[in-house]
Amino acid sequence: MAGKFELWTDKGGQYRFNLKASNGQVIATSEGYSSKASALNGIESVRKNAPDAPVVERED
Repeated sequence: MAGKFELWTDKGGQYRFNLKASNGQVIATSEGYSSKASALNGIESVRKNAPDAPVVERED
């Protein structure tokens, strides 16, 4: 099974999504969105842009 996006409304009324791996582990969490349409646009942005995202190593 492939990963999946889960969309929900938080206690403050904001729409949020998680990207879950096939084993159910959350691998990404969104910011809060004021509308469902905006959250769905956020999901589409991740789908479109993530395959080409570079890996950058942080040094803290």
